[in-house]
Amino acid sequence: MANSKWSHTALLVIDMQNDFILDDGLMRVDGGKAIVPNVIKTVEMARQRGILVIWVVREHDPQGRDVELFRRHLYLPGKVGPTSKGSPGAELVDGLVIKEGDYKLVKTRFSAFFATHLHSFLQTAGIHSLVIAGVQTPNCIRQTVFDAVALDYQPVTVIVDATAAATPDIHLGMCSLVIWIHCCVMQIFMF
Repeated sequence: MANSKWSHTALLVIDMQNDFILDDGLMRVDGGKAIVPNVIKTVEMARQRGILVIWVVREHDPQGRDVELFRRHLYLPGKVGPTSKGSPGAELVDGLVIKEGDYKLVKTRFSAFFATHLHSFLQTAGIHSLVIAGVQTPNCIRQTVFDAVALDYQPVTVIVDATAAATPDIHLGMCSLVIWIHCCVMQIFMF
């Protein structure tokens, strides 16, 4: 049963896709595979509490026409680029499943808010606070968190052991940074 305490909260699960998580992923984040069990647990806990689960994924045009300039070289003719729409690399990693009532948001940049309808969707749903899980802390997690703070979501919580970066030092450094902008950082057992 949904708990009214959580009715204005959404969980953003960011970029938990094969190309970011699997050992042979085209944009593999070294710490990504280790957090999969905690991301699964975070999603389960959110659903039990009636928290809206939003799957934020990258899906790019197979020709790379919507990719940042610095990544366009990865989308050459005859080559499948990272998280190309319809490719196995764009699929959620095993164990993570979009269920009825969840929402999928496609992005093409670091922030889940940039050039998407996420803010409008959250406002319409009455969401005021966000919980963040996924990869990668210095890029998509950080940028989404900073934009959420700029848009006055309160609180914004990063689940430190359900997020990851290329190294533990980078990850912890980025988690320290979001504390400076008055976000919450907690381990899954505190959630």
